[in-house]
Amino acid sequence: MSVQLYIKNMVCDRCIMAVRQVFDKMGLNYQNIQLGQAEFKELPAPEQMLKLREQLEAIGFELLDDRKAKIVEQIKTAIVTLIHRNASDFNLKLSAYLVDKVQMDYHYLSTLFSSVEGITIEKYAILQRIEKAKELLLYNELNLSEIADELGYSSVQHLSQQFKKVTGLTPTHFKELRENKRKPLDKLN
Repeated sequence: MSVQLYIKNMVCDRCIMAVRQVFDKMGLNYQNIQLGQAEFKELPAPEQMLKLREQLEAIGFELLDDRKAKIVEQIKTAIVTLIHRNASDFNLKLSAYLVDKVQMDYHYLSTLFSSVEGITIEKYAILQRIEKAKELLLYNELNLSEIADELGYSSVQHLSQQFKKVTGLTPTHFKELRENKRKPLDKLN
């Protein structure tokens, strides 16, 4: 049987690489590292756990001890994974997706998340979708219609409305502002 450690603030592949480097540097024998968690055959010794906690905190991560905090982190990780990696799963209802990933009743998850984070699961998912939309706008590879489709929006108008509500800007204005702030590489000092 394996043991899971839950790690707060892991949101991307670089986070996984950073945690892996800490584990390797400490000589820890882990089985797997994913967003928000690491799997071990057995927990490291108590003195190693203290050092691991310090090493992770030094690079912006946190080992979670509290059961509720672990569940909230699982919810966040599932949402980040859905939005930033598995866009094809947008046809699922968020509630059904989370119940499947976390294996708990959605009402409990929703209540817990809101009480710990101060926002609803749905609001958190919207914020993540808008962050992904910003990223895709800056890549300049997809038009707004393709971005709306990739992020599971029913229309460009729906994406634009949520984008403006969250950022205060239309997607087009956001993109224009960002492009005007960038200097060409040959103009950098």
